[in-house]
Amino acid sequence: MSKAFVKESDDEWLDQILPTMNALISFLTRENNGLRVFEKRSYIHSGKSKEVHEMSNGLTYALNDEKKWFVLLN
Repeated sequence: MSKAFVKESDDEWLDQILPTMNALISFLTRENNGLRVFEKRSYIHSGKSKEVHEMSNGLTYALNDEKKWFVLLN
């Protein structure tokens, strides 16, 4: 397959996107075949002392100490 058909963002990973909600929403929407993903709620996780974001795709995301996104597993 020619590189002409590969979009630049195809090889982007969750931990590589900017540490902003806009970047997270944009990334998750692309990963969801263009169906908009939105934040359902955010709160401070008591055990992790981090702000977490529950998204409409059913997963919860947070930033680690290096300001990289990760999926928070219960």
